[in-house]
Amino acid sequence: MKGIDIFAKKALTCLLFLLASLITPAWAQLGENFPSKPIRLVVPYPAGGTTDQVARAIAQPMREILGQTIVIDNKPGAGGVLGADFVAKQPADGYTLLFGNSGPSATASLLKKLPYDIKGDFRPISGVIKVPLILAVPANSPHKTVKEFVDWAKSKGSDLNYGSTGIGGSSHLATEYFNQLAGTQIQHIPYAGGAPMVTAFAGGQIHTAFVTGLDGASMMQAGRIRYLAVASPVRTDVLPGLQAIAEDVPGFSAVVWFGVLAPKQVPDAVAERLTSAIMKSMQRPEIRKFFSDRNVEPYGSTAAELGALIDSEIKQWSPVIKRANIKVE
Repeated sequence: MKGIDIFAKKALTCLLFLLASLITPAWAQLGENFPSKPIRLVVPYPAGGTTDQVARAIAQPMREILGQTIVIDNKPGAGGVLGADFVAKQPADGYTLLFGNSGPSATASLLKKLPYDIKGDFRPISGVIKVPLILAVPANSPHKTVKEFVDWAKSKGSDLNYGSTGIGGSSHLATEYFNQLAGTQIQHIPYAGGAPMVTAFAGGQIHTAFVTGLDGASMMQAGRIRYLAVASPVRTDVLPGLQAIAEDVPGFSAVVWFGVLAPKQVPDAVAERLTSAIMKSMQRPEIRKFFSDRNVEPYGSTAAELGALIDSEIKQWSPVIKRANIKVE
């Protein structure tokens, strides 16, 4: 029996080597032939917001580099979770991708039990941009510095409100973090995405909000809102003339990332082809101009850099969520 067991083990080992020798060339060939049909890029938010704008900006150069159509598919709902869950359950062949950001791709995992695991169900492909949030106020606000704004907010107690892109979204967490560090009590009003939030803000329905240079640009240029300070750790050349919030609220930082993820088991060759296409897209002059015109610095990272960014973000926002007792049912 012992001899039979040894023979069986050797036979199994040979079979596994044979299968590996057959599969490896097949995966390699898949990467060489990829893509052979249109790619669906799922945006888990409504059209018009920051995530949607960034996805559409990189779709065109990706089309040219990959030689295939990139179809933008907006699947909003549950703060980005519905779209992310949809992608997590698609075949891992590289033809359905998630254009994610900090919300559904990282911080949502801290807020509730998700139908997917950000670490176990997704593979980072490439970061596209990193965007420091901007503290904005109405255009007619008399406050010129963060200190003036904080003093005023403290005097108003809980009478002031702020808008966000939804419960658990980056603008929500950033303002709760601001409340914690600055000692303010500004109350939360969630909206279904960046576009409706900024519209409500410009219409005078909320007192302040954290926006990005993309969703706030048109309203700021129209003179309906005003940027007060930037949430990067220090001042940035991308937003010249704006103070960093951390100058008056020590330790404050809120930087949002946007990038592409794929179902976890996507083949290495396919993932590498996608990463390369995105990074090349971000080097194109017209793309860099698109973002610089909107006070955004292109990123274009490797897959490993995006993975590290997700890890660091989860570490940053976990204590903020616990202190604010933020929950999503």
